[in-house]
Amino acid sequence: MTAKPPVKRSLVFFLVRDFTMVAFATALEPLRIANRMLGYEAYQWRLASVDGKPVAASNGVLCSVNTSLDDERRKMSGQDRPSMVVVCSGINVETAGTKTIYAWLREEYNRGVAIGGLCTGAYILAAAGLLSNKRCAIHWENLPGFSEAFPKANVFADLFEVDQNIYTCAGGTAALDLMLKLIGDDFDDSLVNRVCEQVLTDRVRSPTDRQRLPLRARLGVQNSKVLTIIELMEANLSEPLSLIEIADHVGLSRRQIERLFRQEMGRSPARYYLEIRLDRARHLLIQSSLPVVEVAVACGFVSASHFSKCYRELYARSPQQERVDRKQLLAA
Repeated sequence: MTAKPPVKRSLVFFLVRDFTMVAFATALEPLRIANRMLGYEAYQWRLASVDGKPVAASNGVLCSVNTSLDDERRKMSGQDRPSMVVVCSGINVETAGTKTIYAWLREEYNRGVAIGGLCTGAYILAAAGLLSNKRCAIHWENLPGFSEAFPKANVFADLFEVDQNIYTCAGGTAALDLMLKLIGDDFDDSLVNRVCEQVLTDRVRSPTDRQRLPLRARLGVQNSKVLTIIELMEANLSEPLSLIEIADHVGLSRRQIERLFRQEMGRSPARYYLEIRLDRARHLLIQSSLPVVEVAVACGFVSASHFSKCYRELYARSPQQERVDRKQLLAA
């Protein structure tokens, strides 16, 4: 009987400027540990950048690389072609991609290479045209702008998603969960458990585990009715519910809801609802190129003038100025 050949997988981690170090490290380390547990190099990797020069992470740390994009193009047709390319990005991802990067990713994918994205990497994959009708995950902070920019992508606020040969995760420690999934598919749960013990984590999270803290912990609110109302508000931002509709849904009177919000949140339900809609609007202004009027509509405002007035009252600047400040920051 012929012995089954050992699993060997080669990866290219493509570093984009301002990539998130924690996602990169928690993706790479499980592979190193798996090799140590197995006693051979089941996983090999190299780091790449556009020009082969070091790349600064969002924390300012410079990371040297092994190859450039041109080098990787030459390796595509030879024995050094990787089995997987992982795009590592982070903040300012909206301006990080280029036509050259997108073309390279499409070429790799069309040759059967798996493509992954860490943190905001899904943005670059979507811009390359690889996420149409594909399930994907992205960091919760970038989800509103991503959804508006790429409506054909099936994006979820999950820790990670695997759809055929596309792997995406929300970043942070979710990169660990994605790589544990990869290791488990290549080997078995025994190896996954040994890696978990080495990195001092007591379980493998499922793809659909929440990215953010539960509302109860995030807001410091204990009243279940208030939490239910806030969940309703967050799920209905483009077409806000009336207080009467909310009251009918939770079985309370308008007066009871008003009193509960004053006690728990320190403001009226209408004010709180407005603030979370404006928070979503701010994310859209920063992360997308949608016209201000479309941002207003997406966040439930009947007119751009009313939206601008409310925005200025909360953030002490207009939506247009928010965009100008963001562009100046990126250019600095």
